[in-house]
Amino acid sequence: MIEILSSAALATVQDLGRTGSLRWGVGTSGAMDNLALAAGNLLLGNALGAAAIEVPVFPFKVRFDEDCAFALTGADCAAKLDEQPLLPWWVHQARAGQVLTLGLPQGGAQRGSRAVLCVAGGIDVPEVLGSRSTQLRGAFGGHEGRALRRGDVLRAADAGNACRTGFGLVPPALALPLERDGVAAVRVLPAAEYLAFEPTSREAFWAGEWKITSQSDRYGYRLDGEALRPIAPMELRSHGIVPGVIQVPHNGQPIIQMRDAQPSGGYPKFGTVIEADMWRLGQAPIGSRMRFIETTWDEALTALDEVRAWLDKVARVVELHRGTPRV
Repeated sequence: MIEILSSAALATVQDLGRTGSLRWGVGTSGAMDNLALAAGNLLLGNALGAAAIEVPVFPFKVRFDEDCAFALTGADCAAKLDEQPLLPWWVHQARAGQVLTLGLPQGGAQRGSRAVLCVAGGIDVPEVLGSRSTQLRGAFGGHEGRALRRGDVLRAADAGNACRTGFGLVPPALALPLERDGVAAVRVLPAAEYLAFEPTSREAFWAGEWKITSQSDRYGYRLDGEALRPIAPMELRSHGIVPGVIQVPHNGQPIIQMRDAQPSGGYPKFGTVIEADMWRLGQAPIGSRMRFIETTWDEALTALDEVRAWLDKVARVVELHRGTPRV
């Protein structure tokens, strides 16, 4: 059992997301950094999509009420088990009664914006529509359909079982870097209404830096930069959208739909962040700046293959340490 000791809001139980329910008006939810969640689960020998705790606000504290192996991935968060500093992207062992604290690195600087706490067997909460992810807008899934709060108790499915610890991996931010002119970047496919915007606006989108504003959250990232202007006013009926879609409201400042995005909207679609780069976006801190790189469908598929190859490499590293080769 794991008891939440922190009063910091917004930590939630997430897995790889709720697929197949968009036709019922139910969004995908899931980890903002799906690569961190998948890697953490691989390190522990869990199913790839086992549920974990996503932590976007520090400090955050939990107490292990029984022995439990765990892995910390995602953002660097100056983690300590009792008073012992812990390595990030590493498998650790907690004993009953020990307290895990996640906080900001000294000086306040950190790489990434969300830590992922994976535990042996995954966080054991009921599945809803095939997923254990928290859907905050609908108040279902995860732990009682809400963010975690002090006093909540969660069960780790394989707590107490033997698990190889004391090893880790190089995080994808270092293994799969992507920048443009020294600024973090993501790749974008032009979308349906892309050509309906002025040529100068299209050029500015690719050439400029965009700030992630404080009005950003799991639902969407609101950006600040040179306003994108349509050639003529556009009024569209609501239509289906998915995480990664970049919509442009009347003020010209783009909104990127994130994991808790609603499944429909009526703003023009300028582009779509490719699935292979959504984890990069999920780790981009509020207030940071980013660049967009125009890409093609074939390049997007190649990027997805690179992510899968990285996960395969993680799985092989885990096999070597656990001594359990795949059949």
